[in-house]
Amino acid sequence: MSGLRMTGLLALAAVTACGATSDKPAAATRASNEFNADSAMSYIRQQLAFGPRVPGTEPARKTGDWIVAHLHRTADTVLEQRWTHTLANGKPLPMRNIFARFKPNAKERILYITHWDTRPVADMESDPVRAGMPIPGANDGASGVALLLAVSDALKKAPPGMGVDLLFVDGEDWGTFTPDVDVLIGASYFAQHLPSADYRPLFGVLWDMIGDADLNIYQEVNSAQAAPEVVQKVWGLAKDMGYEKYFIPEAKEPITDDHVPLIKAGLRVIDVIDIDYGPRNASGVVTTSYHHTLDDTIDKVSAKSMKIVGDVAVALLR
Repeated sequence: MSGLRMTGLLALAAVTACGATSDKPAAATRASNEFNADSAMSYIRQQLAFGPRVPGTEPARKTGDWIVAHLHRTADTVLEQRWTHTLANGKPLPMRNIFARFKPNAKERILYITHWDTRPVADMESDPVRAGMPIPGANDGASGVALLLAVSDALKKAPPGMGVDLLFVDGEDWGTFTPDVDVLIGASYFAQHLPSADYRPLFGVLWDMIGDADLNIYQEVNSAQAAPEVVQKVWGLAKDMGYEKYFIPEAKEPITDDHVPLIKAGLRVIDVIDIDYGPRNASGVVTTSYHHTLDDTIDKVSAKSMKIVGDVAVALLR
């Protein structure tokens, strides 16, 4: 067994030792009563009302201010990272990460991440006119933000036993993923500008595209390779909570997402993502993908999916 693997196992043992999820049935019961899916859906609708949250636009500014205002009502500390990213074409792009902390002085911490920006182009549309328009981002962007805001509501009502950090990163979806140019901007910046030189949460979870009404969350390959014990912890807890149908214990393809630069920085972060966004046929194949299209709208996400993932997210902190 490698030293990296042993370190992860010892860290997770420490989580159990200090109380988080040490009594899984009890934690599951509490979490199922704590996460409010109706609130989460309202947070998705509010983001959509602002418009596409493309970096550098007025809807993005309003959304960022709204997220910060909400977190000031729930978290102990709210910090921001603001900087200007120079794009591959040489143009400047304003960026903004939002970082909320519960029990900021606690040494043992858990990190949750999501991206709050939306893609400036619907590049998966076949119509070239539609392909040049920004996506609404009900699932790809808004669902993860809504999840973390609803988690912050739960932590405000019942503070966690350890430190919890909620990170909202900007610029995940700006550029091109083949090759990777001007993407994962906020996560990369955070990885290079950690809260402290010794910042090493026990583990981290990136929550992305988790509102899909047809929810099927497989284990992501980069996550399974970098932090297998964290993957097993999350999927094991989901099974204990009766959500094994939705958290499928099978590894699929590697995904370029915000956890990658954090893993490279030495943080044990996994990706919880339903990348196959859209209805499926009898063989489980997505027949119509809404990913990076103008069809990423509120009717494609559901309170049920938000509740399932939200219950797991809260239970991990108990």
